[in-house]
Formats: sequence, C-alpha cells, structure tokens
Amino acid sequence: MLAAMIFAVAMTFIDQTIVSIAVPNIQRELSLSATGVQWVVNGYLLSLAVLFALGGRLSDIFGHRRMCVLGVIIFTAASGLCGLTPKGSAAEAWIVAFRVVQGAGGALMFPAALAIVVRTFPLHERGKALAIFFGIAGGLTAIGPILGGYLTLWTWRAIFWVNIPVALIALVLTFMAKPENEPVPARIDYRGAFLVALGIGLSIFGLQQSALWGWGNAGTWVCIIGGLFVISIFVRVEMRITTPLIDVTIFRIRAFAVENVVLFIAMSVFIPIFFFASEYAQISLHKTASQAGLFLLYFFIGFAVAAQIGGRILDREGAKRAVVMGSALAAVGFGLWASKVTHLTFSGQIVWIIVAGAGMGMMLGPANTDAINRASSVSYGEATGVTQTVRNYGASLGLAVLGTILLTVQRSKLTTSLTALHVPHAGLVAFLALKRGLQEALPERTAGARTE
Repeated sequence: MLAAMIFAVAMTFIDQTIVSIAVPNIQRELSLSATGVQWVVNGYLLSLAVLFALGGRLSDIFGHRRMCVLGVIIFTAASGLCGLTPKGSAAEAWIVAFRVVQGAGGALMFPAALAIVVRTFPLHERGKALAIFFGIAGGLTAIGPILGGYLTLWTWRAIFWVNIPVALIALVLTFMAKPENEPVPARIDYRGAFLVALGIGLSIFGLQQSALWGWGNAGTWVCIIGGLFVISIFVRVEMRITTPLIDVTIFRIRAFAVENVVLFIAMSVFIPIFFFASEYAQISLHKTASQAGLFLLYFFIGFAVAAQIGGRILDREGAKRAVVMGSALAAVGFGLWASKVTHLTFSGQIVWIIVAGAGMGMMLGPANTDAINRASSVSYGEATGVTQTVRNYGASLGLAVLGTILLTVQRSKLTTSLTALHVPHAGLVAFLALKRGLQEALPERTAGARTE
C-alpha cells in the first residue's frame, strides 16, 4: 500500500523540478514567448495551489481509492499530451493548458494518497509510515533535475512521457493492495472552491503578466488587487459556513500561522530557483541540460544532509531552532551565491549553492511538520491540505514575481544596448524581442545596426 502511494505521488514531486531543466529546449523548439515559458512551470504550480483543498474534500466524499486512481489517470493523460505538443502557433496554449490539467490531476491524487496511508497504518506505526512517505516522495524532487537533464539529451518530450511507466506501476500496486474506498457523502463547498481559485488565479496572473502589460496598465492592478480582494471574501465566507472548504479558524493557532508564513516565503524561493538556475546554467554558463542537472545536484547535497540535522533538532527540542538556523543559513547561502553568479564560473559558486541548499533543508521539514503537529483542532489531512495550498501558492507567487523582475530588468538592459546601437524605437524592439522569447525579433531588427 505504501509503495503504491509513493509511486502515485512521486510524479507530482518530480514534475515540480524536472520541467525546469528542459525549459530552454522547450522554448527553442516550440518558439514560446518569455512569459509563455514561465506559464509552462507556473501553470502546474498554480493549478495545484487552487485545487488542492477541493481535491482533499472530494477524496473524503467520493472515496480515497477512487480519487487517487482518477488523479493518476488525469495526471498521466495530461503528461502524455504535454509530450505531444505540436509545433506552431497553438504550441504555447496547448502545453500550458495541459500543464494546468496535470496540476489538477495532482491535486486530486495527492490528498487521496495521503489519506490512504493514514488510514492504512495504526496510530503507533503511522509516524514511521508518513516519514517514509514524505521522505522518499520529497527526495524525488532531487531526481527531477538530473533525470530531466539526461532525458532532454534524447528529447524534451521524454520528461513528460517518463510519468507513464511510473503511473502504470502505481495503478498495478494500487490494484494489488486494494485500499478501502469508503466514501462519506457530504456537502461540497463549491462557492469556496470557486472563490479561492479565482482569488489565487487572478493575483498570480496579474503579477505574471505585469512584465508585458506594464505596471501602468489598469489590467495589471485590477487582477492583483481584485485577486487579493476575492481571497479576503473567501476567508469571510469560510468563517460563516458549517462545512467550509478550508477551516480558516485554524490560523488562530499562532504557531500554525507563523509556520505557514515561513513555508510560504521559503517555497517562493525553493521551487523558482530550479527554473532560474537551469536557465542560467544553460544560457549564461553554456552548460548542457544534463550538466545543468548536476549543477543543481549540489543544492540537494546540502539539502539532504541538513534535512537530517533539522529533523533531529525537531525531535529533540522542537522546530524553532532548526527553522531559525536554517533560514539564516539559507539567507547567507543565497546572498553569497548571488554575489558570484555574474563571474560566470561554476567552481566559484559550488560552496554557496551547497550552503543555500543546507539552509533550506534544515528548515523546510521541521516547519512543515511542526505546523501540522500544532493544528490539533483539525484532522491531519485537513492541516496538510492547508499547508500544501500555502506552499504551492508561495511557489507560484515567487515564480511570478521573480519572473516579472527578470523580464523588466532584461527589457531595460536590452533597450539601453539597442539605443547605443542607434536602433530606431529601441524600447519597442526590446519589448517584441522579449515577447517572442529573444528568438526572432532581435536578430532581424538589429542586423543593420550591428553591421553599421
């Protein structure tokens, strides 16, 4: 049973990082825009964030086994279709849409798989089982960059197709294990599901598009402010109904609220770093996709070692010291890593990549575990649903914000360079170049200036 559920959720963890390695190849072959390629990563994260709580509720109502199997099938079908993305004008919409469907499958699958593990093991064995479940599944995040690097040497499409054999193993093991289904009919808070999806979706969309629309565009602010306003309405609605999608009163537990703030901030860095480090390694350092995967492996070396230290501190004296020390270590690591990236030498960055990974490893596990342990007023599954929603929202928001900064700075630098080359309407040319992913506009518009 445990093996079946680990294989099921393995796909969701691997897909958080594996796609980042193949991003330059995907963009090049499909001619995706700069924002389009961000949506390939963020569409998946955003879908997980907005649908995770609903997925957990549907799992309770219609049966854990049924929703787990349905989630695996949806996730796998979407993965296959992502790998079959056609070239041409429809490519961007196609791959982003099926990445969103992938996230929806993951949102159905993950809470159901977790509930099956919890229900399968008696209380005195549950802690050990969950440690194995999260330890192996979470560790597979590290496999993503390495596996993605080597699969991309064949074709980037293989990073999606690799989910198919994993899913088949998960389905066979689930059939053999025969977990109980036991649906519990109850009312579904569709209004809450709609509000949380709309609020999170609007806020992320506004931030992501701001690089193209501009901060002076009314649409940018309508989306961002409107999204945050809808989230506030969602909170008020959830506090007034008897069967809420998310029991928001859980945030009255101070320790739980603080740990979730920590997780939100940490995940706004943890997942986006794979996207940007992969692009940096392949474009700025001229590494291959497999070499970029090894570049990120150093991050996980520090992460894996420090995660064990953080776990022991948590067991011995609680989460506070591990979280504080880990956060401080990560801040130092990221800061010194950032100071070295412009030197464009890989060897000078290795130590600080390891330090940054160690900081994240020391604090993420204890923060997540302590948050769930503090939420004694609700079920384990419900508390996990809240923390996973917060984590995925943080990751999606971080990618949107950092992507916006990247494109804004790129446009400014590119405009300055084109102006120096006496290119007419340099700002417009830079905008078009970034919109097309720097693939078509720049060479055509600046050829004459460079010759002159």
